[in-house]
Amino acid sequence: MSLRDRLRALLGRDAVLETTGGPDEAPRVAPASPDAVALLLGTAHEEGWRVRIEGAGTWMSTDAPADLALTTRRLDRVPSIAPQDLTATTEAGIGCDLLRQQLADRGAWLAVDPPGLAGRTLGSIVATGTSGPLRQGFGPIRDHLLGVTFVTGDGRIIQSGGRVMKNVAGYDLTRLQAGGFGAFGVIVLVHLRLRALPRADTTFLLEGGREDLTQVAEDIRATGLEPAALELVSPALARRERWVLAVRLAGSAALVAADEAGLRAATRGRFTPLRAEEAHAFWMRAAEGLATRPVAFRIGGLPEGGDELLDLLQHQVGDEWISASPGVGVIRWAGDTTPGRLRHLRRALAEKEVPLTLERAPWTLRGAVGHFGQYRENVSPLVAGLRRTFDPGEHFVVAIEGDG
Repeated sequence: MSLRDRLRALLGRDAVLETTGGPDEAPRVAPASPDAVALLLGTAHEEGWRVRIEGAGTWMSTDAPADLALTTRRLDRVPSIAPQDLTATTEAGIGCDLLRQQLADRGAWLAVDPPGLAGRTLGSIVATGTSGPLRQGFGPIRDHLLGVTFVTGDGRIIQSGGRVMKNVAGYDLTRLQAGGFGAFGVIVLVHLRLRALPRADTTFLLEGGREDLTQVAEDIRATGLEPAALELVSPALARRERWVLAVRLAGSAALVAADEAGLRAATRGRFTPLRAEEAHAFWMRAAEGLATRPVAFRIGGLPEGGDELLDLLQHQVGDEWISASPGVGVIRWAGDTTPGRLRHLRRALAEKEVPLTLERAPWTLRGAVGHFGQYRENVSPLVAGLRRTFDPGEHFVVAIEGDG
């Protein structure tokens, strides 16, 4: 009996998706429930099958070698939304567009806007730890999680955290899964912390030279203003002739009006407001621009070191497709590069104690350099121990450190 037939017998014919790559292509399996995921991974552990984890297959390249691909696309239900508590529980395979609409219908908002949001699953965003400009005002993805439920490599279902904000038991496991790239389990349920849908949402733009805009961003930070987003965007990504500094204010009408007055006072009215449809198009273009390049990574340093890091990126890999959050020291880069260039850049950043996380790339690249690269001394044994705990047979195909 072929592997494909065994999988159909195990989970049902509908669970094994049709493929176009011929009989030698790894079967793509879409379990319909967390229990089915556990059954599949338990069997994979017993049989020694290597498993590639996928969401909708729109963000990470689906080219890692494996015996089978596990996609979460059928885990698309929302068991509960409690707008009065600003919490929700959703399966990990739900599309982010669909989730946002369901939340908005109830007056709730998940304040995340990572690259590629339109086609991605919630589980993909959590697993890769991807964030966008809204990290400035609302924090990274882990700050939006009350807990996760995940399935280990040997088929155990583990619940971390809780569905209400006061329950923080198991928070460390939640943090482990947020940005773990699937090395420690397959996320099947996500317990979310929500916010009220903003009554007002306004974006302001200022074009200019990069160094000048960086100083403007510093001036805004110095006033104590806390915008939802404060983003420095390269000309190609902004589709403008020069660099753009974008400020997004979101919240109650009174709060946004007060912040707008503060912004105008701090910058002498240099910013231009966008109409609602223009603002939506601007943020969508910037996000999709990062998502359509073959390689994407993020680096995180101190807010005051942004110019130096941007200079380094310009020298090492170019700065055509860059979006940076000066207020939190995060820079997102997209484009094309080689393993050698990426290793060289990572070494240069390591000297400044700045981490580089490879978010997406073809397997040839991420397999060579890893999502995180070589860990600091004494960290690698810890990570290896965690992987043995949550994937005892090392069946998950994930390039954490790379091949050196």
